[in-house]
Amino acid sequence: MFEHQLKKAFDPYYKAPIESWIKFENHAEEVFYKKKQIIKESNCVAHYGYFLLKGAVGSFVWKKNTYACLDIYLENSFFGDDYSLTMGEASPLEIMALEDAQLLRIHRSKIEQLKESSIGKMLFLVGEQKDNAKKQHQQIALMTQTAEERYQHILEKQPDLLRRIPQKHIASLLGITSQSLSRIRRKFRQ
Repeated sequence: MFEHQLKKAFDPYYKAPIESWIKFENHAEEVFYKKKQIIKESNCVAHYGYFLLKGAVGSFVWKKNTYACLDIYLENSFFGDDYSLTMGEASPLEIMALEDAQLLRIHRSKIEQLKESSIGKMLFLVGEQKDNAKKQHQQIALMTQTAEERYQHILEKQPDLLRRIPQKHIASLLGITSQSLSRIRRKFRQ
């Protein structure tokens, strides 16, 4: 049912045969979350990895009595609390639906079963490499670029984020206050 959507989302990184995605989907279950509903609670062990079919999801940690947004995912994204899934330990990461969301979720034990095949092992390895590269890029940008440059990158590469996600989450993702984001947005409109 969703195997073609899974394949299309992953093909830019590795072109696995459709049978691999049918097998993946057979190990997953479709779930729905309402806007602002918690998908994975902070300080708990993660039991699932996810693929976002529709909607938007964010990952957050508490910082000084407020949420700090670490990442935002839109349709056709794989996501989860990778640290907790890998280590089997609780983590401070919280995952929340930012819009009504339709997901495929796959239990950690099923992920391990899929990794037993060579193609499954390859898919998860490539997925981890992609995620690590994305995280490294975000860290480098946070350390070397101005907030305006990071905003411009989102404007050019992910304009849907700016239309769909509340400003407070975009500001947090950029590492700035909502007021600073308002000033940057005004500057870009001129």
